[in-house]
Amino acid sequence: MDIKSILLVEDNADDEVLTIRSLRNSNVANDIAVARDGAEALDYLFAAGAYSNRDPEDLPTIVILDLKLPKIDGLEVLRRIRANQRTRLLPVVILTSSDEQKDLVESYSLGANGYVRKPVDFGDFSEAVRQLGVYWLLINEGPPGSGSSLDE
Repeated sequence: MDIKSILLVEDNADDEVLTIRSLRNSNVANDIAVARDGAEALDYLFAAGAYSNRDPEDLPTIVILDLKLPKIDGLEVLRRIRANQRTRLLPVVILTSSDEQKDLVESYSLGANGYVRKPVDFGDFSEAVRQLGVYWLLINEGPPGSGSSLDE
């Protein structure tokens, strides 16, 4: 069975390292691709720009998406993911430090599958990411064609 990748969209280097470390400590074996801004995330998903040689049909199992990103913000990335027929069912979980109610409501309105506020405490952050990984990568069954293990 081909193990699908995870797309982590995160511009904070410390949060990137901590998220990857937490996933690895939870025995997540998936490859983790990192996009450090919204434009790079869209290029990765739609095989454009620096990722034009990537197979556009090879979607990640999940997108872990920060909201406050350079170039294109996370809400616009989510909007474009949902607007595209090929990626509209792709699981997207928001992982953000935003405590703004409007971000939470807008994320779900645009079709986010989950919304997790980044805990400030290192241990709490690691546990939140571990639980996120276990649920979305091991327990959840996504719809066919969404990048889930069902269509492998």
